Amino acid sequence: MKPPHPARSRLGSHVATPHALSRRQFLHGAGILLSLPLLDAMLPAFAKAAPASPTGPGAKPRRMLAICNNLGLVPDQFFPKDAGRGYKLSPYLETLRAHRDDFTVFSGVSHPDVDGGHPADICFLTAAPHPGSGGFRNTISLDQYMAERIGHLTRFPSLTLGVNVQQGTRSLSWTGQGVLIPCEEKASEVFKRLFVQGTPAEVEAQMRKLDRGQSILDAVAGQAKDLSRSVTARDRERLDQYFTSVRDLEQRMQMSKEWERKPKPKVEASCPLDPASPAAYMEKVKLMYDMARLAFETDSTRSISLLLDSVNSPAIEFGDDKLSDGYHNISHHGRNEAKLAQLRAVDQWHMKLLAELFQDLKSVREDGETLFDRTMVLYGTNLGNANTHVTTNLPTLFAGGGFRHGQHLAFNTEQNYPLPNLFVSMLQRMGLEADKFASSTSTVRGLELV
Repeated sequence: MKPPHPARSRLGSHVATPHALSRRQFLHGAGILLSLPLLDAMLPAFAKAAPASPTGPGAKPRRMLAICNNLGLVPDQFFPKDAGRGYKLSPYLETLRAHRDDFTVFSGVSHPDVDGGHPADICFLTAAPHPGSGGFRNTISLDQYMAERIGHLTRFPSLTLGVNVQQGTRSLSWTGQGVLIPCEEKASEVFKRLFVQGTPAEVEAQMRKLDRGQSILDAVAGQAKDLSRSVTARDRERLDQYFTSVRDLEQRMQMSKEWERKPKPKVEASCPLDPASPAAYMEKVKLMYDMARLAFETDSTRSISLLLDSVNSPAIEFGDDKLSDGYHNISHHGRNEAKLAQLRAVDQWHMKLLAELFQDLKSVREDGETLFDRTMVLYGTNLGNANTHVTTNLPTLFAGGGFRHGQHLAFNTEQNYPLPNLFVSMLQRMGLEADKFASSTSTVRGLELV
């Protein structure tokens, strides 16, 4: 094969590689295009190193549900005025009074350098900086970081859910290569995936798909091994990382095959009816909370993200009321009391549904503990104030999961504390060896295990 001409940068300088390789040429023999590690001899390419580090056998199952409402909450109705364990509940938190000892409320937290207003929702679980900038590339989300390491323990490594999501552009879940994972918006489809067994023919068809995927990996790995004999030591190290990720993916595919042959769990609940209108926003939220509880109750997955795309929602219904305008327009209240009154009513419905979720998780027992004891529920937003689009001082509530709650952790509202520190604490609670995630500096200060 005749080597291509040396690649040039935009400034016209030559790349210092004696034999520049094309990814397409490298994979031409296999007839496919697959992401490879960034080698000195290959421009451009993308690396993926995802070594598995599962929790030990017999360990208690730990779970995470991460919820982002991308229009946030009215700040002065959410944040308590005093800190510590004896704080007085704010108007919104009064709705959660029955659970006050089971959640921690945060103020003065944000993702460092995550700016740009509305685009910041896609960074809620990644903390990748400057999402509104040109050339932005997202990073792996917290739920997918977990899924790569413990996802093989359950039928579904993770679930990516959404309500009224602008498909193709919005999601909380992102792969290690910065690729968006689409949200499932229909509760009925989530239920079918979790609990409806396919026919024998459908199972065999899925098995053939998995076999084809594994054969592609075998072909690419074989070509990569041939290449490794003629590249630099630095490239060989990167290829070794690539082989590790391929082997990990092959193992996960093999486990997927094993799950395909296992019967799905039986539940007493029936398949839900999906609301026909996006205006039935709160009903959709309730259904997704129910699906998350059922998924955790049957140990079908241990990592769920849920994006509540309020920006993309119309004049939504809540109880017997309905917004006079689109949710987004109402959030830009400009201190108009009529709009603020509607927004406060909507926020209170969010708190009401959250309280019901907490109670539902508490009603399920698992080996002498409640499902709530083993489930971390993160409820937050990418906007500190939707009216002004600021991305600092994010209203954040963290519940369950076996932590010592019942407190308001008040950090500096001007010089914010890194929210990714909480993510590190969550990873460690999942049983993962992690001391860093995105822009974290440590585990979160002031949050203790029970």
